[in-house]
Order: sequence, then structure tokens, then C-alpha cells
Amino acid sequence: MSSNDKNDDDKKLDEYKDKCKKEAEELVKHAFPRKVLELNSLLHSNKFDLEQLSKLKPDLNIPIPDPSVLHNASDQISGKKRKFEDVTDYAESLSFKVGSKVLCLPNGAVPSSSCVTEMVDTVKPHIRDVIEHANQIKMWIAYSIPRIEDGNNFGVGVQEDALAEAKQVETDAASFLDQISRYYLTRGNIIAKVAKYPHVLDYRRGVQEVDEKQALTMRLIVSELRNQYACLHDLIMKNLDKIKTPRSTNAENMY
Repeated sequence: MSSNDKNDDDKKLDEYKDKCKKEAEELVKHAFPRKVLELNSLLHSNKFDLEQLSKLKPDLNIPIPDPSVLHNASDQISGKKRKFEDVTDYAESLSFKVGSKVLCLPNGAVPSSSCVTEMVDTVKPHIRDVIEHANQIKMWIAYSIPRIEDGNNFGVGVQEDALAEAKQVETDAASFLDQISRYYLTRGNIIAKVAKYPHVLDYRRGVQEVDEKQALTMRLIVSELRNQYACLHDLIMKNLDKIKTPRSTNAENMY
């Protein structure tokens, strides 16, 4: 690679860094306040009202079998010596298979909680925005850190604190996405238990409890996202001069 090509690449890289720093600063000054107000408004909307919790009555679409039918089926299967094929044929004639794994449900698929799913679909774009914005802030501060020297490092310490805060915001937001995935996995496992043991009412109640917990969690996530934007904006704006110019030139002018 020729020296001219290398200089062109360095110039383009410097232009990219300057662009990143300018966009990030505009993001903090203008986009962050809008996000705080938007999330605060969302938090107080009907969709995230705490009264919604009382409306979370999951429709599992899994009927409770008649105990007398299952009892008679068990007696007929155990009281007579039949071939395995005959027992299977008889069990398949019932609404639920006796003594077998659940392969299908009599009334079709079990729906997700429409209320919780609506909350998740509303919040996930905001979580992705926080991750993207925190990453932009992180790169802006990283590009603004001067080379390592002795002395006059107070401003660099301020930059490091702001950088650590941006990294923490990014990590916390990513954990929110992981929490949403765990909710659906947990709910699915409990519903599988309901399908296998439809007469155990505690499993059915467990689905409702998981839905209520997740609805409350989604409200807390919205609150946390709002607070993250507000705190990050407050920290950066209070220390904007130190973040942009961490070292003063007073020491050099003294000599």
C-alpha cells in the first residue's frame, strides 16, 4: 500500500470519527430528552396501567377432562388383558391419551397472552434503541479520550466514568431482551405441564402468575429505560466540556 493510499485511509477514518462524535452529541442534546418524555408518556398509558394485571386471565384452550371418563378408561385398560395395539386404539378414542406423551391438544393451539405480547412488542423497539444509542455514546467518548500522559487527568477520569455508565446501560438493556425470552420459555414449560396434567389446577394458576409477573416486569423495564436515558443525559450534559476537552492547556501556558 502506497503512502498516499494510507493517508487517504487515515483521512477517511478521521472523518468517520468526527461524524460519530457529532452525531452522538446531537443524540444526547436532542434525542435523549425526547426519549425520556416518550417513555414517560408510555409508562402512564392505559397499556401499562397496573389495573391491567387484574385482566390477565389466560385462555389456555385446554379443557379439564371428566374424571369419570379417565377413571373408566383406566379400569377398562387395566382390568382386561389386551394387546398393546388395542389399548392404544382405545385410548386414542378418548379426548386425552391415557398414559402417553402429549402430542396434540384437543382444541388446537394454546394462545400466548395477548396483553403481555402487546406490551413486549411495544417495548422491544425502545430496548433496541437504548442499546444502539448507548453504543454510539460509548464510541464518542472513546474517540474523545486523549493519549495517555502524566498529570492533568481529571477530565480523563470524567470521561471514564461516563464511558462506564454508557457500557452499563448497554449491558442492562441487553439483559431485558434475555428476560423476555426466558418468560416465553417458562410459560411454555408450564403450559406443557398443563397439557400433560390438565386436572392439576396449580399449573393453570402458575400460567396466570407468570403472566402477571411479566406484565409488571415490562412496566418496570419501561421505567428503567426512561431513567437510563435521563441519567445518561444528565451526566453527559453536566460534564460536556470535560468529555469534549478533557485536558486544559493552562499547564502548557505556564512555561
